Amino acid sequence: MKKSIIALSIMTLSLNAVASQHEHDHLTVDYHGKAATPATIAHNIAVAKDLNFKDKDAFERFSKNQIAEFDQATAAILRAEFSFISEQFPDSVNPSLYRQAQLNMVPNGLYKVTDGIYQIRGTDLSNMTLIRGETGWIVYDVLLTKEAAEQSIKFALEHLPEGNDLPIVAMIYSHSHADHFGGARGVQNLFPDVKVYGSNNITTEVVDENVLAGNAMSRRAGYQYGATLGKHDHGIVDAALAKGLSKGEITYVKPDYELNQQGKWETLTIDGLEMVFMDASGTEAASEMVTYIPSMKALWSGELTYDGMHNIYTLRGAKVRDALKWSKDINQMVNAFGQDVEVLFASHSAPVWGNSEVNQYLKMQRDNYGLVHNQSLRLANQGVVIQDIGDAIMDTIPQQVKDTWYTNGYHGTYSHNAKAVYNMYLGYFDMNPANLNPLPTQQEATKFVEYMGGAENVVKKAKTDFAQGDYRFVATALNKVVMADPSNENARDLLADTYEQLGYQAEGAGWRNIYLTGAQELRVGIQPGAPKSASADVLSEMDMTTLFDFLAVKVDSIAADKLGNISLNVVTKATNTTPETTVFVELSHGNLNNIVVEKAKTADATLTVDKDDIVKVLLGKTSLKQLLEQGKASMTGDQQAFGKIASTLVQFDESFAIVPLK
Repeated sequence: MKKSIIALSIMTLSLNAVASQHEHDHLTVDYHGKAATPATIAHNIAVAKDLNFKDKDAFERFSKNQIAEFDQATAAILRAEFSFISEQFPDSVNPSLYRQAQLNMVPNGLYKVTDGIYQIRGTDLSNMTLIRGETGWIVYDVLLTKEAAEQSIKFALEHLPEGNDLPIVAMIYSHSHADHFGGARGVQNLFPDVKVYGSNNITTEVVDENVLAGNAMSRRAGYQYGATLGKHDHGIVDAALAKGLSKGEITYVKPDYELNQQGKWETLTIDGLEMVFMDASGTEAASEMVTYIPSMKALWSGELTYDGMHNIYTLRGAKVRDALKWSKDINQMVNAFGQDVEVLFASHSAPVWGNSEVNQYLKMQRDNYGLVHNQSLRLANQGVVIQDIGDAIMDTIPQQVKDTWYTNGYHGTYSHNAKAVYNMYLGYFDMNPANLNPLPTQQEATKFVEYMGGAENVVKKAKTDFAQGDYRFVATALNKVVMADPSNENARDLLADTYEQLGYQAEGAGWRNIYLTGAQELRVGIQPGAPKSASADVLSEMDMTTLFDFLAVKVDSIAADKLGNISLNVVTKATNTTPETTVFVELSHGNLNNIVVEKAKTADATLTVDKDDIVKVLLGKTSLKQLLEQGKASMTGDQQAFGKIASTLVQFDESFAIVPLK
């Protein structure tokens, strides 16, 4: 019971769902879904019986040391949309998830962490932390959007009990996910002289992560984050880490200094404050760090901890994270800082105070990720296959871990995290020969339905099982019918009903959103509002090789092969911060290759252009023809070379079907 040029997917383009949230606000009013069935009501009641609602510690921590509460206008972005959250558990929400939804309603304003450290909580998915230096404030993590960061900084400086007249002198990004750096331009606009620090290799990870599979990831993220669902008891109730995302522009200011480039540990004095940085890259993010401030006995855990279990595999799609390293890095925190630490604060959730309490919290989190890794591999080594391991792992989790609220599966669940560990080590194939080369999905579905006696027979049996609450198999069987014949209305309707009830029972926020979005699309089709925006501010930081790697993904190889071999030098001019760069691009055997070279090679053409103008071309803000006519670019050799390559590029469907469409 526990725990996207161009659709650019920075960090996680999942978080870009915010970009079109205004668009979908009007369309969810008329879609509320159906009621919970008796089977779902009974399921949720049974779940509630095993939950320790008497434990109010988290609510006390989340409420502690509030200095100023947001006024209605400041909080309206998120707070008003979730005003339906109440004390009473609705039938249509897993009670453990609803308890998390209640908990995440608490952060609302400016809070004191300890002397010299304050947090803004409740304006975004993540927290903004302000730490007092000698001459000003150090801001740690700057939210998802420029607008949220500006709003939060102004509110903090108005209400801080000390240093209201001091500037922001430094900002630090704990890791390479957008809800921790996206508001950077908002801080810089207010304080142009701010010095920027980031985790090791953060810029590379920010601009590279998820681009190659960005379109698919963007579409999938719409499901995971419920981008088109309404906010009500039959829709989104929580985002696990917080209530949800701010609305506005995702930005990025490249750090002046990236930490931990020389090793695991680095001690640095920032504005007179000694800070110890521990590299934790490869845990929750490809670039990440934690920080200890000795003079304050305060430990910043970034996103290695929060009140819940995190994703080892994020459902929108991403490279699997290393659960063992995650556990070991938390253990290093315990052993390096555990003797002295008095307060733990993080990117999400509320602080933990007291040495013993911090150590207990860290050790439980450490052991939970360790259990996911070790028990998944124990089961795999005993022959448990990937489809079964999500259920099997539940029997390996000690009761005291299950009973601890802050290990529950609101974001990452034991089920999909266990499958992630299996996949990391053994891949998707379970070695059963039947699963080695199955038919494509629609052909397979058609044969299954035929074997099962036809669609009518399957639907009849599914209705019986649905009435008994056997939703998991009903979903499997009816998906075959709808995949084989998307026009079968009886099967579509019953499958939608089934997904809906599974959503109502799910403890994981992502699971709930995926099931409910599937139900919605089966009933009313694909709705606008899913993530699909690109951030030019971030794209401008991407290196040319990555840009051409992405273009290579868009090449129609059969059409390209007919063109034969085409080669092109792309020379980007030097700027104040970057030297002239030459990329040799070659279309060969239907594949687009690129490599950085010291000087232009013999090629069909050479294009010289500003890097920023290449970005504008990719964003559709200008064209190469316009740049050449305006003298902003020059080309020697075959003037059609670039155009020939471009002619092979396909446009991705940003709304491809996930559930079968009519």
